Amino acid sequence: MHIQDLHGQTAVASSSEGHGRLTAVGAVGTVAAAGNTPRSAPLRVDAQRNLEHVLRAAREVFGELGYGAPMEDVARRARVGVGTVYRRFPSKDVLVRRIAEEETSRLTDQARTALGQEEEPWSALSRFLRTSVASGAGRLLPPQVLRVGADADEHGAAGQGETRVPHQRQGVGQADLRVVPPRPSAEEEFDDDTGAAELLEVVGRLVDRARESGELRGDVTVADVLLVIATAAPALPDPAQQAAASARLLDILLEGLRSRPA
Repeated sequence: MHIQDLHGQTAVASSSEGHGRLTAVGAVGTVAAAGNTPRSAPLRVDAQRNLEHVLRAAREVFGELGYGAPMEDVARRARVGVGTVYRRFPSKDVLVRRIAEEETSRLTDQARTALGQEEEPWSALSRFLRTSVASGAGRLLPPQVLRVGADADEHGAAGQGETRVPHQRQGVGQADLRVVPPRPSAEEEFDDDTGAAELLEVVGRLVDRARESGELRGDVTVADVLLVIATAAPALPDPAQQAAASARLLDILLEGLRSRPA
């Protein structure tokens, strides 16, 4: 039996195991019991769990191997079929953008926190760097952010077309520090939706304050600060070794950023 509802949509009456049951199919494909207001159905528990596994695996895989890692590696790490990954993210570009946006937002929050809670300019900049490196943010720093940061700087070598950032996170060596990433596809091009412009603006304020205070070298740029985050987080198999190596490397890099008395 078909019943016309108030919005002209069709409701279907059916019975199951002798008990009458009325369901309504809305225009957006939602199904609700009679007497309830139709609403968008949330992800099933198993679907939500798979999504969380995929996102966690993507962060780990891209953090270790770079954004060039294949989707099959993400699926294996998440212990799901590659088809499950593609059902949630129809292309690799979509997954990369999701991870990059989340990481950019996290870095922006860390920079704002440092600005708001540290009165001393150098303390604010060093706190931002230590927090970002300790969180592993550098392993997922979107390549387009570094590219835009380099283009936006007006000082030093940062604007001369070379972005010194490890493209694959398989160890930190001299060669890794001077890799020029390939030009991105149309889907990977920087735009305001990634939140990168906001990140660059907040980090720029940290850099300007520290430079004006005389504690930061005058030739240090936003791109240099982002480069420190990208290179001070080597991917090592042992977590304790990785944390120790990151802290040691950051101490050395911070000393290099500080100005020296004339």
